Amino acid sequence: MTGETITISAADGETEAYVARPDSSGTSPGVLFFTDVIGLRPRIEAMADRIASWGYVVLVPHLFHRYGSAAEWAPTEDLLLPEARTAFFRSAMPRARTLTPDAVRPDLVAYLDALQSLPGVAPGRVGVTGYCMRGRLALNIAAARPDDVAAVGMFHTGGLVTDDHDSPHLHLVGIDAFVLAIHADKDSSLPAMAVAQFEHALTGGGVAHSATVYPGAPHGYTMSDLAAYHHEACEHHFDELKALFRRTLSG
Repeated sequence: MTGETITISAADGETEAYVARPDSSGTSPGVLFFTDVIGLRPRIEAMADRIASWGYVVLVPHLFHRYGSAAEWAPTEDLLLPEARTAFFRSAMPRARTLTPDAVRPDLVAYLDALQSLPGVAPGRVGVTGYCMRGRLALNIAAARPDDVAAVGMFHTGGLVTDDHDSPHLHLVGIDAFVLAIHADKDSSLPAMAVAQFEHALTGGGVAHSATVYPGAPHGYTMSDLAAYHHEACEHHFDELKALFRRTLSG
């Protein structure tokens, strides 16, 4: 497995991206990886490396390029410390919320094009995985490019059911990917009623899916550099994501 940071095109400029490749020669299916709000960092690279080891080329774009480089966006202190975590999110969340569906879709299309044009990526449909708020981006690109996205993984994703006109649960029609959603049991951004509404919307939209709630897991359960990390839930997410990509991606 090899990893490197490259520069790719976004909608109105360029951004950094981490690329992880399997050891095997030849071509491999592509996977687009959307980070949580904390962005590109060692934990994310390790997750991308693990997915690549299954036999995929993984592209992880720096989503917040309008606010500087990945290093400039990243926290400067250990987020396991409550004070550091509070300070980072106080600054990051207002800026992250500017990535509305309308604002971010041109970027997502550019990221997908970048993945498909990478050397070693096999022709055919790709997989997408997204974490926390960025799970909504995975749904967004699956709706925008249904002929290109075969599978969506979304994990501890909040805000899937809101009162806004652009609530994700209202924009599922046209998705032709299998959607795997593993929610967090202790996630205030997606209460039980919203979990049920989201699954009802998937069913009503004719979207093939598996939507479950991992018991006892908090929001952010996949991120080992956060206090929310839940090892068993994280390993379950990897097992299910691996099985999803094995079923849906060619190669």
